[in-house]
Amino acid sequence: MAVGDVSFPKMWTVAGVKIGSSEAYVRYPNRRDLVIFELAEGSNTAGVFTQNAFAAAPVVLSKQHLAKSLSAEQPRYLIINTGNANAATGAIGLENAEKTCAHLAQLTGVQSHQILPFSTGVIGEQLPIERLLNGIQPALDCLNADSWQEAATGIMTTDTAPKGASEQFVLNGITYCMTGISKGAGMIRPNMATMLSFVATDAPIAKNLVEQLLKTTVEQTFNRITIDGDTSTNDACIFIATGQAGGQEIQQSDDPRYQVVLEVLSRIMLRLAQLIVRDGEGATKFITVIVEGGANTQECCDVAYSIAESPLIKTALFASDPNWGRIVMAIGKAGIVQLDTSKVQVWLGDVQICRDGGAALDYTEEAGAKVMAEKEITIRIDLGRGTARDTVYTCDFSYDYVKINADYRS
Repeated sequence: MAVGDVSFPKMWTVAGVKIGSSEAYVRYPNRRDLVIFELAEGSNTAGVFTQNAFAAAPVVLSKQHLAKSLSAEQPRYLIINTGNANAATGAIGLENAEKTCAHLAQLTGVQSHQILPFSTGVIGEQLPIERLLNGIQPALDCLNADSWQEAATGIMTTDTAPKGASEQFVLNGITYCMTGISKGAGMIRPNMATMLSFVATDAPIAKNLVEQLLKTTVEQTFNRITIDGDTSTNDACIFIATGQAGGQEIQQSDDPRYQVVLEVLSRIMLRLAQLIVRDGEGATKFITVIVEGGANTQECCDVAYSIAESPLIKTALFASDPNWGRIVMAIGKAGIVQLDTSKVQVWLGDVQICRDGGAALDYTEEAGAKVMAEKEITIRIDLGRGTARDTVYTCDFSYDYVKINADYRS
């Protein structure tokens, strides 16, 4: 079960985006596992992808196609399959990704490089390419603007719930929509995570600003979550601006409208990122790790991830065990040069457990246990070194995490 409110919201339709899905039997029968996005001509699209050296074939091809779009036509279609990652599949895997784009291009009358492919699922197995290709036309046949929830369901793997976020906003008297979906539950560690996310708006935004908005918001959202510290081969996050709701294009970051779009996109991205953590494989608790008082952002993140990815801390969280020694252990192994431990402070919620590098004199085990029993817990660290601050989101490790990953391919 996911932690907290993971209900699927009302999804505002985005002018210029249509979505269709089908049952292609990529891995399992009787489930929608192939999703296609159709983007209006003139849409501006940007993407960020995994930094894993074993980047999947669709990641390699999508990056190539986006690079071509800088001097040629923008992407018109996205195609996503679940059940098979098409990663570590060599030349055959890349050929299958190319076949997928070529077939969709032939059916829709666009160029192959105007299609971005995405895959998620088991690594190291070849795509059942004929079944996938046969699923494309049925997905095209049901394209419509109201299929965001079907798309969110169609890209799930071990997710227990579809993930979506949507807002309306006003710029110069014109109402626009921004809507997005994501998937991910395990193999999550940013740069980015085993996650796919697709966000679109019908506001008119220049391509260079679409790229800038995406990179800026991803850094503080999807690049601040972790489930298990493992960076997937297939991560991708796509942001699209169709411009189909009218208005003058936003061309400069000093345009007041840019800041509004940035704030909306940040909220959408953060919600989607946190939904991934709330639905972490076997998660029973949602954890916010705040590190402040750092000399710079990097060391705040280093400490936060050291805590958020420690199996000993994550299992203690599951057990509601306020074993705070594990937290200071994780701080100490984060590699902070010349860390003065006598200046380190640690809180569980509002309870200070470590003061000036040692046990807080007024701390009690009962107070710590009360915080640890909650479903949503904040761990806050002050390093006493400067003014930098950052936040990472994670979850606990339960028995189910092991079961889910032990049984994943069965």
